[in-house]
Amino acid sequence: MPLSRLLTLIIGLIVIFGMMVWLIDSLARLYWQLAYYPLLSQALLLLLIVLIGVLIAALVYYLFIVPSQSQKKRRKRAPKIPVAKTEAAEETLKAVRKQVAQIQDEVARQELLSRSRAIEQNLARGELQVVVFGTGSAGKTSIVNALIGRVVGRVGAPMGTTEVGETYLLKLKGVNRDILIIDTPGILEAGVAGTEREQIARRLATEADLLLFVLDNDLRKSEYDPLRTLAEIGKRSLIILNKADLYTDEDKKTILAQLRERVRGLVAAADVIAVEANPQAVRLETGEVFRPDPDIMPLIQRLVAVLRAEGEDLIADNILLQSQQLGDRARRLIDAQRKRDANKIVERFQWIGAGVVAVTPLPVIDMLGTAAVNAQMVVEIGRVYGCEINMDRGRDLALSLAKTLTGLGVVKGAVTMLTTALQLSIGGIIVGRAIQAVTAAYLTRIAGKSFIEYFRHDQDWGDGGITEVVQRQFQLNRKDEFVKSFVQDAITRVVKPLQLELPIPQLEADDDYEEEYELEEVVERKVIPLQARLESEVDDWELQSSDDWDD
Repeated sequence: MPLSRLLTLIIGLIVIFGMMVWLIDSLARLYWQLAYYPLLSQALLLLLIVLIGVLIAALVYYLFIVPSQSQKKRRKRAPKIPVAKTEAAEETLKAVRKQVAQIQDEVARQELLSRSRAIEQNLARGELQVVVFGTGSAGKTSIVNALIGRVVGRVGAPMGTTEVGETYLLKLKGVNRDILIIDTPGILEAGVAGTEREQIARRLATEADLLLFVLDNDLRKSEYDPLRTLAEIGKRSLIILNKADLYTDEDKKTILAQLRERVRGLVAAADVIAVEANPQAVRLETGEVFRPDPDIMPLIQRLVAVLRAEGEDLIADNILLQSQQLGDRARRLIDAQRKRDANKIVERFQWIGAGVVAVTPLPVIDMLGTAAVNAQMVVEIGRVYGCEINMDRGRDLALSLAKTLTGLGVVKGAVTMLTTALQLSIGGIIVGRAIQAVTAAYLTRIAGKSFIEYFRHDQDWGDGGITEVVQRQFQLNRKDEFVKSFVQDAITRVVKPLQLELPIPQLEADDDYEEEYELEEVVERKVIPLQARLESEVDDWELQSSDDWDD
């Protein structure tokens, strides 16, 4: 208790005691004066007893109950995590749970749900997670042992293992939250097992509220890279130069100065600290071996200062970061899942498009038929990405892309490339109808891949517009490895059936359709009804003549 407060209390008690003596004496005299009036004297005696009781109760309340309640309030008044960041994290976790419902992979779905629950639990508990990170030889474990053995405060036993590390519960004076000290595997270890342990260590580091990055010398590039990566995602770090007892005072100052210069912009100069977690034994002149005590007070002092000043923000930032990373992972899984489904649609429609071209008699109608097929493909790809568009919108998009394919010379280039590839593969002359059918399949594939990019980016072609997207997809789909695989598939599905006048295989509609129908029904139901509407727009396409298409 401060001296001024203690003096005030003593003076107050003396005054109160004096007033009590005066009041009791006055009432006693009055009592004897009223001795001839029994009723009044008894009432006065009762009043005296009540006053003494009230004074005693007030004294007890002030000296014992009030301080006790104030201490309880201080204990119960846990520091609050910043509300805005907490709400943002909670909203992100809600969005993740909605996204998880769309994930088909059961293992991935359960993993994301488990991780989201763990983040919620961390948010509710509000523990400070301090992760000790660095190479295996830097003395991370000795830092942990020194903290556990030397710190002033209550230290718990190991709470459990983190696969190959241990977690300790720690309480520091001046820090109102529980602190979890997490010892991680060493980084930069050789072998497959070492790489796996490093991945565990990096994962634990990304989940930390505060990092203790332990070094035993100047910072190497292999150590700087993970430090920079963690700093870039917002991780707060203290750089701990361990084994300082191995250096002279001058060398230690030089190394600390170099470290502060190297981490400038990543770590504050005050956060670079030298300690002696496990000093080497010294042999005295008498022959006895003296083992100095660990000296980690600079670390303890800085740790307390940082956690007291920034602890709540560190927890909030970490929870928000983890929830955002979880949301990003859920979005990547959903995007990969949608992309697989959309690619299956493209794969199916490219061969439907080939079949449409193979059975239609006129070159111009060939293109119209392909456009009709592409319109239906656009509708189905849009449905995969949660965009319900009608056939009119699908037709407009298909026509727009067809114009782009023609204007860029992709159609002519595809005909030339595929004709050469087919002739080299079969070793003979290929009939024009087969070339047209295979080319239609190829162009449908480029169109489908382009539409996937369009829907992936929320129905936006990007800064470069539709032209850049189509050019990129054409370049990706003209690589030798793909063309060889595509041509072999086309020979099996299109060329040989046409040579033998057999039905083109695997051109049925998808099972998702309300009714399954063969290629002829595709033409009848989809191509012919759209043909009249498309013919009016053919003049605006700037397409080549029918003779060019025959070539």
